[in-house]
Amino acid sequence: MTETDTYKTITKKTDNILFKDKNSKFFGYAFPVLTEDDVKTHIEALKKEHHSARHWCYAYKIGTETVIFRANDDGEPSNSAGMPIYNQILSFNVTNILIVVVRYFGGVKLGVSGLINAYKTTAQLTLEASKIIEKTININFIIHFDYPNMNTVMRIIKEKNLNIINQKLEMDCEVTISVRKKDAEATFNSFNTLHQISIK
Repeated sequence: MTETDTYKTITKKTDNILFKDKNSKFFGYAFPVLTEDDVKTHIEALKKEHHSARHWCYAYKIGTETVIFRANDDGEPSNSAGMPIYNQILSFNVTNILIVVVRYFGGVKLGVSGLINAYKTTAQLTLEASKIIEKTININFIIHFDYPNMNTVMRIIKEKNLNIINQKLEMDCEVTISVRKKDAEATFNSFNTLHQISIK
């Protein structure tokens, strides 16, 4: 089995999906996130926007190889909100994503199974409305070399069609490249064997 070097995510916010059950309204949102600070920012903004709502339940998953995740019931019965939302993130196989479901209570209790269904369905509808894209897991390398070796380095970068994300070309040169994970070892070796050129 080959190790995968791609992941699925969203690149922009998905606005709001409404699901109703027995007068309760559930608004679903999806946001692309890279840090837990991003998560806090989006939740605080939604709390301002929906200041009269009863619950702001959410789940997020961040990372590709090392994953951080959290599911929050925000006052709903244990595991009736956050985990159903998180399970939808898993079933759609997406990461770097936050899903928040805002609930306005409609006066009729749904019971735990009703809540699980409502939060799961809202998260599912939100993900179905999201534009999910596939991205590659990339590794960055910094190549150091002196000016006379510029042609050698640039020739390899061109031959291998490598992506330059930063370069400083003076007497002492430094180029940062971004490489797909599956090509990283071969790319590293093609520079590492060269005299007067270092890669890290």
